[in-house]
Amino acid sequence: MDSRNLIIRIRDLTKKEDHIVGKKCANLGELYQVGFPVPPGFAMTLEAYKEFMKGSGALEEIRGHLESFSGDAKDIQDLQKFKVLSKSLRGIMESKAIPEVLDQLVTDFYSELCEETGIEDVPVATRSAGPVSHPGQYETYLYIRGLADVKAHVKKVWSSTFNIRSLISRARKELPLDYDPIGVAVIQMVNASAAGIMFTADPNTGDPNKIFIEGNWGLGESVVGGNVTPDRWVVNKKTFEIIVSKASVKNREYVLDPEKDKVAMCELPPERKEKFCLSDEQVKRLGVLGTAIEKHFGRAQDIEWALNAEPPDDFYVLQTRPEKFNISINISGF
Repeated sequence: MDSRNLIIRIRDLTKKEDHIVGKKCANLGELYQVGFPVPPGFAMTLEAYKEFMKGSGALEEIRGHLESFSGDAKDIQDLQKFKVLSKSLRGIMESKAIPEVLDQLVTDFYSELCEETGIEDVPVATRSAGPVSHPGQYETYLYIRGLADVKAHVKKVWSSTFNIRSLISRARKELPLDYDPIGVAVIQMVNASAAGIMFTADPNTGDPNKIFIEGNWGLGESVVGGNVTPDRWVVNKKTFEIIVSKASVKNREYVLDPEKDKVAMCELPPERKEKFCLSDEQVKRLGVLGTAIEKHFGRAQDIEWALNAEPPDDFYVLQTRPEKFNISINISGF
């Protein structure tokens, strides 16, 4: 099998490959191609998921397991049945070895990424990348280091197609429970001093003249996951002047805990809790970046961004997708 059917470098992708690697990876590749700041990495295709499922024997075992399952996803009384099913199916997925050809490709591409970045066991994020956007449905793992852990967490992302949310969603739509191909993005972690999200049009009204930005110290998962009330800005898209800014009391940040060598929500020191996580100049730069991305794709964008903690303080784009409106962003106090 052609290796390009299984794994592709992010830098070699365009939006035309979204049906092959999922929209997240395809959009990042598209941005890289035209010069936007995107961390290096590689994309495991939907075909790689299929190769794993069939080549490892996981699909056959899962189908056998499902033959005896009976449950109604619309009946709250059957929720426990789906929880038990999810645990069993994920156990099957994560117990299987990655087929030899695919395993060697992961080895080669991760080794290349380590060489490219000059970092032994470069830390990466493993993120889901589906052909259709399902925000929050599948799982993401951060600061994964070393080849063995990268392979294990690729399988964990694949197995999240059998988490309780995914199973219930497919069952309610009367879709097959045994198979839901997704891509996986394996991307170098940005050592973020701050991160968050940006909407290049007003998410409540669709007003195209305003950019909405939210951010917190550390990694963006604290903002995306709703764990903190973030700092918020509204920026004029034509002049990039800050129309409104509001610093929140941010008690925690999501960062790498060096003692445990894993990410965790940590208490912020008092002097940073009420301090803006971005300067006015950085907010304006971010607005310029978001506007350029919107112009490239031809429509308003929902963007995840991170600010590199190391000089130069560059912004990186971690994800972009078409913006949806009427999502009720809380801008009370503006």
